[in-house]
Amino acid sequence: MGRAEARRERELEARAARKAARPRGLRRFFTWKKLLGTFLGVCLLGMGAFYAVYVMTPVPKANAEAELQSNVYKYRDGSILARTGKLNREIIGLERIPKDIQFAFVAAENKSFFKDSGVDIKGTTRGLLNTVTGKGKQGGSTITQQYVKNYYLNQDQTISRKLKELVISLKVDDEKSKEDILAGYINTSYYGRGAYGIQAAAQAYYRVDAEDLSLEQGAYLAALLQAPNQYDWALATDTGKRLVKERWAYTLDNMVEEGWLEPSQRQGMEFAVPKDPRAAPGMEGQVGYLVDAANAELERQGISEEDIRAGGWTITLNVDKKRQEALERSVETELESKLDRKGNEKHATIQAGATSVDPETGEVVALYGGVGATEHWLSNATRRDYQPASTFKPVVLAAALENESQTQDGEPIDLNTLYDGTSKRPVEGSDIPFAPQNINDKDHGPITVQEATNNSVNSVYAQMLVDVTPGRTKETALAMGMRDGKAFEERPAMSLGTMNASTWDMAGVYATFAHHGKKVTPTIVKSAEHRVRKATLDQDGIGGQAISRETADTVTSALQDVVAVGSGTAAQGDYQAAGKTGTSERNVTAWYAGYTPKLVTVVGLMGASPDGKRQVTLTDTVGEGRVNGGGIPAEIWKTYTSGALGGDAGAQFDLEVKEPAERLPDPGPTESSLPPSPPATEEEEEQQEETPKEEETPDESNLPTGPTSSAPVTPPSPPQTSQSPQQPEPGASGSSSPPPGETGGGEPGRPGGGNSGDEPGNAGFRR
Repeated sequence: MGRAEARRERELEARAARKAARPRGLRRFFTWKKLLGTFLGVCLLGMGAFYAVYVMTPVPKANAEAELQSNVYKYRDGSILARTGKLNREIIGLERIPKDIQFAFVAAENKSFFKDSGVDIKGTTRGLLNTVTGKGKQGGSTITQQYVKNYYLNQDQTISRKLKELVISLKVDDEKSKEDILAGYINTSYYGRGAYGIQAAAQAYYRVDAEDLSLEQGAYLAALLQAPNQYDWALATDTGKRLVKERWAYTLDNMVEEGWLEPSQRQGMEFAVPKDPRAAPGMEGQVGYLVDAANAELERQGISEEDIRAGGWTITLNVDKKRQEALERSVETELESKLDRKGNEKHATIQAGATSVDPETGEVVALYGGVGATEHWLSNATRRDYQPASTFKPVVLAAALENESQTQDGEPIDLNTLYDGTSKRPVEGSDIPFAPQNINDKDHGPITVQEATNNSVNSVYAQMLVDVTPGRTKETALAMGMRDGKAFEERPAMSLGTMNASTWDMAGVYATFAHHGKKVTPTIVKSAEHRVRKATLDQDGIGGQAISRETADTVTSALQDVVAVGSGTAAQGDYQAAGKTGTSERNVTAWYAGYTPKLVTVVGLMGASPDGKRQVTLTDTVGEGRVNGGGIPAEIWKTYTSGALGGDAGAQFDLEVKEPAERLPDPGPTESSLPPSPPATEEEEEQQEETPKEEETPDESNLPTGPTSSAPVTPPSPPQTSQSPQQPEPGASGSSSPPPGETGGGEPGRPGGGNSGDEPGNAGFRR
């Protein structure tokens, strides 16, 4: 019994020890044996599932989008604007594509193409993760996978589509030769400019057939596929141009690495700049500009150009058909009817653009892009390669009011603040010297901000910008919707609108003034519907408060006087209006930006060489002398606004002004009512054009001294006559002379006018 009991005791102890050594709680489910077994089981199940999918997924027929569908574009009332959808593709055999260009496509997209199995597991996994996390189209694919996506599937960014792409790519690689896959890829890819396939792309970018492409040209087309719109040389930003040149070089360097190009040949190769695009058939007149503007907005909303070009969309624009027709008629009446573009070389250099916006909604109700999209492909309404000139000055004023800025002498800046309006007076308080010339080099002496706005006095606004600081002024401009860029330098010259902007951009800025300081973003697309896909658009054109209501309304009050008695009198009509003229250095541009309580429109004239590659002066194009913003642009604005307002013509501004400009009795006749003097001579014009630039202005210490920006001055006492009204009666004119130009000085403000008749009256304001 003793030995039996001892043995039983030992067994019980051993059992207890084994039990104590076992994992307790959740740990008992995660032993290494169980984990390994689970992993192997999942792998086997995954392999089995993938095999089942592989077996059960056939290679489909070509997708419907390989046969491009139509897009329908409509006006806001539902009437048809345009219908697009004719497929710009010609399938050609691989034998018609030079061998070195075939290698360029492989080098650009998939160096291992001739050796791989048709899929890139790592790149596909990255693409799946990007889809799940909402990062869009990043992620690598082989040429085979891209061909499958283009030809058999669609552009949807879904997990199921990517898995199908993976499976079908394996099958296609097994069933087709590499040559057939490469030919299919090159012929089905989208290259931008509406071109599908290399033959259409060769014509669209270089005006040659694919078989006649040089390697430099072919390498550009291969590089283009990564981002057709961003890399289109005619549309690309400076960054886009840099990136596509880098990818072009990357493609050729890969060819050298793979032994497809001799290093010595590579060293002598230069980038092949494409030709400018041509509008597609059916896009004549303003139609092409409107369609392009709508497509560009959809792309900003996240719908790719490739998806848009694939078709199936019904796109309704905010454009009002009647207002669109009114804008086109106004340009024809006030400008085109006076030109002979084919018979007169100077007339051919004039380009007009305009954007009209409802300030209460941000909707673009009309747009003018040029003489016609098939004749002049680049829209003058949306291009950003010209300066807005003095139409930027109200932004400087807004920045001063918004920041409660002070002059160099500590005086708060408002419409009654006195500045020294001496022409070529050096700015004070800036490390960068600047002494801008006023129009016709006129010295205004002590002058209020309101008067300086009416007369677009450069010396005053240059000093005001320094008082506010360029940095704060730029912050205000960006908050109101202007675009940043390398030309938007924080320098005193910025006061004269030396950055780049479009009529579209400036329409948003002036609509922000009209909407009491709430940021207005112009929007041209009302809705976009696809027969199988949904498009969610952010269509709210009204944002938060960019500047205070008081600031915006005070600027509006100041700009009402520009129309009443200043440089914008040509825009007067049977409506309340505010506006600002602008004429850039060398008279390359002439602008009028104006608004009523219900409609904002910006009109720009631009000088461009017939080939579109150079900016040229507008001087002596329409008649003799300078073309100013207060001339033809303001007249186009008036004719359009008079016809477009309809029942809104009686709308009144509801303003909360910080401190209105002080009104004083009319001192009587001014020089603006005198007969015009003879036109300036060529020598005088040359002298007036030489506006000092910052880098040309001598150091302040070497210049004659004069009054500071806010030096104490004694305003002259005006004669005590009847009070001048704030707003003239409808149709009344604040001046019998032509309106002036602004930035940089120059010849008379209107064809045939003289210097003395170029200045508007200063009646009714304290000096």
